[in-house]
Amino acid sequence: MSFWRLLHILSLCLMMAGVGGTLVPIWRAWATEAIERRVMLLDEAHRNETIMLLPGTIAMMFSGYAWATATGVNVIVTWWLVALQVLTMVDLFIFLPLMGVGLRRVRYLALAAAKEGTVTDELRDAMSDNVPLVFSTLIALTIPLMVWLPIFKPF
Repeated sequence: MSFWRLLHILSLCLMMAGVGGTLVPIWRAWATEAIERRVMLLDEAHRNETIMLLPGTIAMMFSGYAWATATGVNVIVTWWLVALQVLTMVDLFIFLPLMGVGLRRVRYLALAAAKEGTVTDELRDAMSDNVPLVFSTLIALTIPLMVWLPIFKPF
């Protein structure tokens, strides 16, 4: 059991490093006006999403199920765990893909704008959509709930 707990904690650390390494550059990219800085921040967010956030989230899910199985916890009738699974699934299958698609779109348009040397209308439209900003904020808002559920086990 201690192996699965250690693996789960390491997976959580990788996921949290990915959350911080992805969300903070996205928020900073929206706050800056310099196109070169925006391109650098969006590249950093994209790299951290693919290297840490996605693998960390997937590893966290699998190690969590393995840990629950090793300890004999029923993942179907333990209601706080069901709520945690639902939040994780929403993050993994709705918020992360939508943030990723929006991030890639804005990143490509920022690279094209940097090549031209000025902010293009397409980039301005993509930045006003706020898709990566909204979904990264929603991911950040679900994390305290995901931490609260296993600590207090409300139901």
